[in-house]
Amino acid sequence: MRVIRVVAAALIGPDRRVLIAERPADKPMAGRWEFPGGKLAPGESEAAALARELAEELGIQMRGGSPWLRLTHEYEDRVVELSLWLVEQYGGEPRGLEGQALRWVDAEALAAADLLEADRPFVEALVEWLGSPTACEGLDGRHERHP
Repeated sequence: MRVIRVVAAALIGPDRRVLIAERPADKPMAGRWEFPGGKLAPGESEAAALARELAEELGIQMRGGSPWLRLTHEYEDRVVELSLWLVEQYGGEPRGLEGQALRWVDAEALAAADLLEADRPFVEALVEWLGSPTACEGLDGRHERHP
């Protein structure tokens, strides 16, 4: 079974909402929701891959982020090794450059969203983290949405 290495971002807005993206019609599992990101190229670091993917998919420049959680999920035809990063600093306003819909969601809506199975453990951890009184403390001043 083939193994695919993927890196994704939990962009946390200053209002404590998280950005999710709908999978485009031309991709497997179209119409489902996911955290933005994508596959690592051979020899590419997670940070470089995530910065590239966020620029290509959302038109933003990653200026700061950190790895948060990792997991492995087995689908029928592949194994996905997925790393979720918290992206705290970025330039630009996210927009769906591949025709994908985007939504900023709070913890409750994140838990109810139709996210891919591989993302579900991240959702549970993020909902718990966002519900913490100290989550996102100080993030407001670190978000740079405009160039």
